[in-house]
Amino acid sequence: MNRKTLVLPAVIGLLAPVLAACGGSDSGSDNGGAIVVGTTDRFTASKDAPAPLDPAYAYDVGTWNILRQTVQTLMIQPRGEGEPVPEAAERCGFTDTGNERYACTLRDGLKFANGDPVTAADVKYSIDRARSLKADSGVFALLSTIDTVETQGDREVIFHLKTADATFPYKLSTPVAGIVDPDEYPKNKLRDGFDLQGSGPYTLKADVENGELVKAEFTRNPDYKGSLEVNNDKVDMVSFKDADAMGEALKKGDIDLMTRAMSPDQIRKLSGDSGTGVDLVEMPGLEIRYLGFNTDAPTVKSKAVRQAMAQVVNRSELVSKVYGSQAEPLYSLVPASITGHSNSFFNKYGDPNVTKARSLLNQANVTTPVKLTLHYTTDHYGPATKKEFEVLRDQLNSSGLFEVGIKGTPWNTFRPAEKKGEYDVYGMGWFPDFPDADNFLAPFLDKDNTLGSPYDNSQIRNTLIPESRREADRLSASASLTDIQDIVASDVPVLPLWQGKQYVAARDDITGTAYALNSSSTLQLWELGRGVSG
Repeated sequence: MNRKTLVLPAVIGLLAPVLAACGGSDSGSDNGGAIVVGTTDRFTASKDAPAPLDPAYAYDVGTWNILRQTVQTLMIQPRGEGEPVPEAAERCGFTDTGNERYACTLRDGLKFANGDPVTAADVKYSIDRARSLKADSGVFALLSTIDTVETQGDREVIFHLKTADATFPYKLSTPVAGIVDPDEYPKNKLRDGFDLQGSGPYTLKADVENGELVKAEFTRNPDYKGSLEVNNDKVDMVSFKDADAMGEALKKGDIDLMTRAMSPDQIRKLSGDSGTGVDLVEMPGLEIRYLGFNTDAPTVKSKAVRQAMAQVVNRSELVSKVYGSQAEPLYSLVPASITGHSNSFFNKYGDPNVTKARSLLNQANVTTPVKLTLHYTTDHYGPATKKEFEVLRDQLNSSGLFEVGIKGTPWNTFRPAEKKGEYDVYGMGWFPDFPDADNFLAPFLDKDNTLGSPYDNSQIRNTLIPESRREADRLSASASLTDIQDIVASDVPVLPLWQGKQYVAARDDITGTAYALNSSSTLQLWELGRGVSG
């Protein structure tokens, strides 16, 4: 059977899905062997990215979804959304009124999967290691507000911050703050390949072919101590070359569940079919897509070129033609359901207008048509990405102001080239590290940003971001956050396009699917169980 789950994310605290599919109970059994999950995420160890699963390096949704099953963090985002709660920690909290001193007490008796005890010294080692290695993925920037890490005995960890940071508990819930064993992870270099040890709910066995992880076997860790209830003994995650191959495997019964990234056509078909034995669960999501700019590149160095693109792009048409009801136009880097969101791009540019775009270019003495190549990745954000860029190309070219081509590249080549500044304009997606407006702004605009962008606005970096982080009440940070979004709309170092929903398709004897993904696209394999087919 098939029923579709619909939830409108009015506020972040209400983002938990309401299940309407047969396979959605959060109870289940461990009968039937491993639960097999399909994904189109690709995990490759290469010269440019030799350590894809090292917490000090990993910084994409796919690798983080492996780390979250295996490497414990002090804090974790709770099942029903909201503020993070203790995980490896027994308790954590700010100990001053200025949000600059944060202390945690570890749970008693924590062990790594190899039997070694987990101590406060291991936490300090792990955090300091990620900060000092400064991997070129930029993930270390999440820890940038830390000044020093102090330990007291085996269970007390104290973080002294450089400046107030009300979002710090969220950052301690991300894999870069994962606790690793110093005997397994060298201090001065990344751990290459796919070996992975932690103290999380599962251990990992990696099935690797030609430098690529093709199957991750997760087995319940009997020594795990934390806040999570693990509803199964084993989950296998299999990587497929594309959505069609993944869908065929679900149809044949070779896998029990599939998640990102399904194609729009698959989702439409599953939402309308019945009697298939597969349930589609729709959940609110915080995934965004955007165009990034190398603002030093001659073709887009002029702000007028980037503004003209913002004036021409028709988000509603783009979403309608490619994603339908599965996405919504986005007029800021901050999604509409996040506190502090402002429709800054719509406020500045309004509806698409070629005349206004031409005026912007003329005033800046930019010769038209502006020749550009839009770069996109062929295998990371789903099978509809090519069509999306074809629509963008056609919109820009039909204005007569641009002469645009598009070029697709596999992720393991695309991402290193983007970080090196080889692309003038490129398409990227963002799955938030945590559900706060800061995490949709600072990673793109602050020092050591994840894009390696040369764009540097001193007001944003030196005043507005620090101001916003001083506010524990995130509503009180809205003024600073709105100012940041308005500056982005004016300077256009990035151009937001759309915000997407997320989906899980599972055979109807799989339980816990309502919580298989949270709003940040975190895969929560411990929620899955096997029940009785409907």
